[in-house]
Amino acid sequence: MTEVPFVDLAAAHAEVDRQVRAGFDRVLAKCAFVQGPDVAAFEREYAHFNGAPHAVGLANGTDALELALRALFHTRGTEPGAEVVLPANTFVATAEAVVRAGARPVLVDAEPADLLMDADLAAAAVTPATGAIVPVHLYGRLAPLERLLHLGPPVLEDAAQSQGAARDGRHLTGAIAATSFYPGKNLGAYGDAGAVVTGSAELARTVRLLRDHGSERKYEHEIVGFNSRLDTLQAVVLRAKLRRLEGWNEQRRAAAARYAELLAGIPGVVLPRPAGEEHVWHLYVVRVPRRDEVAARMGELGIGVGIHYPVPVHLQPGFAYLGHGPGDFPVAEAAAERILSLPMFPQITEDQQQRVADALRKALG
Repeated sequence: MTEVPFVDLAAAHAEVDRQVRAGFDRVLAKCAFVQGPDVAAFEREYAHFNGAPHAVGLANGTDALELALRALFHTRGTEPGAEVVLPANTFVATAEAVVRAGARPVLVDAEPADLLMDADLAAAAVTPATGAIVPVHLYGRLAPLERLLHLGPPVLEDAAQSQGAARDGRHLTGAIAATSFYPGKNLGAYGDAGAVVTGSAELARTVRLLRDHGSERKYEHEIVGFNSRLDTLQAVVLRAKLRRLEGWNEQRRAAAARYAELLAGIPGVVLPRPAGEEHVWHLYVVRVPRRDEVAARMGELGIGVGIHYPVPVHLQPGFAYLGHGPGDFPVAEAAAERILSLPMFPQITEDQQQRVADALRKALG
């Protein structure tokens, strides 16, 4: 039996149950199932939350990345087959979206301390063929955007793990950002959902066209598009949760600070660096020896853990055509053998975190 779950979605649901049920009743009464008023309301509210003029709701986070890239390419006249620079240490959806948008992934290694995209390697990878740079705000920590924005190609932020993270008071600074509202995210739906956020009216309009068959008016199709609309019921959930997101992120920061105290000094454990208010701790990722053995033992002790991510993109069979092999991205490969994600959710208690710490000590022997 799991004594401490990796994530407790039921605890979050309990906090918004009344608002969600009322919202569902409202949608059902109006039969406003597709592009209903709650979608437009959520888009306004999420744009405001990010300090941006435009947000566009989409069916999922992978579509958000792909449509954001397609919008960048469309508005800039980028030729098919352009290169897109992205980190090897990310979930496969980042690279998958690049391929789906008709571009070629150009992978770069991670920075050893935080496992984010190495900005120096990204700069070295930029060529005249580069159509975009896609840094990933991994684990809730912002990638080094200030070192990427001046390189020339537009920056698409993969913000699926960083909802609410900010630097110098700004949430987003690239040309466009894509996010996922998968249920376990800091802002999670009750199924798949996603969005893009941008300061560009042109990019926002292009994404709106792309998500709805290339159309603003029924049966008039300006460009070839997709069907990737944000479900109205998911918008209801997201509106209810968005009102709590800042508070939930503060609870995550408090939990991360407790972990830092509880886990300090355990031999062999490398803790994540603190990052102040900019970090929203979507995941609390440590590095341990004998990771698979430790993870299995913690499961036996009733602690839910995760691995984000066990196989870097360049070693995935689906991306073998890029021509990479073991040793090409040593930082990402070394991290993949040691990273362990501990339970992290806003409602986690001090007692639960103490159990996690005790189990980790036992698992390490």
